[in-house]
Amino acid sequence: MPYAEQTVTSIRRWSDRTFSFMTTRPDTFDFKNGEFVMLGLRADGKLIPRAYSIVSTNRDDYLEFLSIQVPDGPLTSRLAQVDKGNSIWINTKTTGSLTLDHILPGRHLYMLATGTGLAPFISLIRAGEVFQSFERVVLVHTVRKAHGLAYREELISRTGDDFLYVPTVTREQFDTTDRGADLFRCGELTDRLDLPLPDPEHDRVMLCGNPTMNTEMTQYLKQHGWTLTNYKGAGNLAVEQAFVLEK
Repeated sequence: MPYAEQTVTSIRRWSDRTFSFMTTRPDTFDFKNGEFVMLGLRADGKLIPRAYSIVSTNRDDYLEFLSIQVPDGPLTSRLAQVDKGNSIWINTKTTGSLTLDHILPGRHLYMLATGTGLAPFISLIRAGEVFQSFERVVLVHTVRKAHGLAYREELISRTGDDFLYVPTVTREQFDTTDRGADLFRCGELTDRLDLPLPDPEHDRVMLCGNPTMNTEMTQYLKQHGWTLTNYKGAGNLAVEQAFVLEK
């Protein structure tokens, strides 16, 4: 796979573990909002790549990514140390399941994210086309600590009739301390927002987060009549599992 050497242009640290960064954009690099790409750093002459969803939109002349630093992570421990002007290698091919091509239009779109799984949803929201396909978009972002709520101010400022933002924090005191997936399953989410219960005939769901959440919610939704997007065509449920995850 072809990788293009690019330059880190800025870094923003949301917490001691969560950070975002911008890079130059390769010439002729194109993608659909919501997709991910492989990127990496070189260590001892060897490229260490991982999949990252793109935060920026396809109209921007730069690329933006959201990352969490994993202690001793082969890539993220190094990535957390990069400075403005450092080189980074970005694959020129993108892919992913969280684009508007992978989900049917409908009434309400529920975006359920944990941690850095927020990234593709920021791209979709910033781009704006998602609001042409749905009457309302509901983004639920679950993190352990409040300082992990990246882009919180931006999302709050975007809130309106067509967009609702629900941040949840599970390991410290916060307005909502339940997991977003649990709120969705028990009906408390729509009750709080004064919305009808999610209906697979009219509503759609996108998932991006830790493997446990992705698996549990996919199984739950399929058992309740939701159809996962696959090679046969778009459904009312789309899930992305290819975001940075290191052990």
